[in-house]
Amino acid sequence: MTRKAGRHFLQIPGPTNVPDRVLRAIDFPTMDHRGPEFATLGKEVLAGMKRVFKSTKSEVVIYPASGTGAWEAALVNTLSPGDRVLMYETGHFATLWQKMAAKLGLEVDFIAGDWRRGADPEAIERKLRADTGKRIKAVCAVHNETSTGVASRIGEVRKAIDAAEHPALFMVDTISSLASIDYRHDEWGVDVTVAGSQKGLMLPPGLSFNCVSPKALAAAKTAKLPKSYFAWDEMIANGKTGYFPYTPATNLLYGLREALQMLLEEEGLDAVFARHQRHAEATRRAVRAWGLEIFALDPREYSASLTAVLMPAGHDADRLRKIILEAFDMSLGTGLTKMSGKVFRIGHLGDFNDLTLMGTLTGVEMGLGLAGVPAKKEGVQAAMDYLASCAQAPARKVA
Repeated sequence: MTRKAGRHFLQIPGPTNVPDRVLRAIDFPTMDHRGPEFATLGKEVLAGMKRVFKSTKSEVVIYPASGTGAWEAALVNTLSPGDRVLMYETGHFATLWQKMAAKLGLEVDFIAGDWRRGADPEAIERKLRADTGKRIKAVCAVHNETSTGVASRIGEVRKAIDAAEHPALFMVDTISSLASIDYRHDEWGVDVTVAGSQKGLMLPPGLSFNCVSPKALAAAKTAKLPKSYFAWDEMIANGKTGYFPYTPATNLLYGLREALQMLLEEEGLDAVFARHQRHAEATRRAVRAWGLEIFALDPREYSASLTAVLMPAGHDADRLRKIILEAFDMSLGTGLTKMSGKVFRIGHLGDFNDLTLMGTLTGVEMGLGLAGVPAKKEGVQAAMDYLASCAQAPARKVA
């Protein structure tokens, strides 16, 4: 293989670039996961994750698994065979969660969507009001649909559940939003929040999370779906002392501790969210200036983690991605399932700054030209003008 100088630009919406200091932390010698030093580590990361979820009253469970494992854990710990769940089709990943629920023996009421909009609170409220027998045991929604760049209005979905006076559990997937987009587990009355390590938390894949409300814990006492590896009870009991009931992903936990230090103590979550919003807006301005179309239709539902861009008719998104990869060593997100070849996705989440974004958008603009896509060469300038308007000049010293 021919060596390519410089770093590869990994601009898919996860896994994201891992900061060097997190990589160095992961590289620490593996410790005894039954020893006192590990107990300190375990308590630190569990407490830190509560802060990321913005929760004080819920339990946090950390699994050595992908986000798919956390999906399964949310369902099997709270539900029984034949239970009815209400889900909303916002994209590829909402569809996968729905398919998992069906495989587990749950009856799924899947509200159809066009993938360009988030979960509709009014449609959910209508479904719940019609459920006079209260057969629906859980409402499941994806906060940020990674396949489309659409972020559902989770606070409004909570209000819809309350307006219908329905007792269903509320479960939310935050795999591509946690630590990138403002999320409030307690305030929004979420019962189980699902998350993964490889996006806003700036880690490699391999850790996943459940944040579990007291209501969900109560439901777990009578849930009949089979579980062992993903059972909450032993995980929570061991977590009280900082340990796991089985071998944890020790070195990834080192990385998590470092990432939490960066997010919570050094930058601060509010600043993290503002940074993501700034980069998302700059990206959208570039897309419009190119004369292309943002896939998400409702500005209230624009994602701060990624932007999906709709290709003009007759042009293939995967061909564009291939040209950009070969010419500039940059990876962009592909269109998934029914969006294959129709959209490309620009990830702007995780360890990401203004100059990284400008490099990304420059690569896209040059790639559009090489691919013969009809696009104006004005996107980079539009993004740069916006970022410059947001930047604060350093204060002058007064003599």
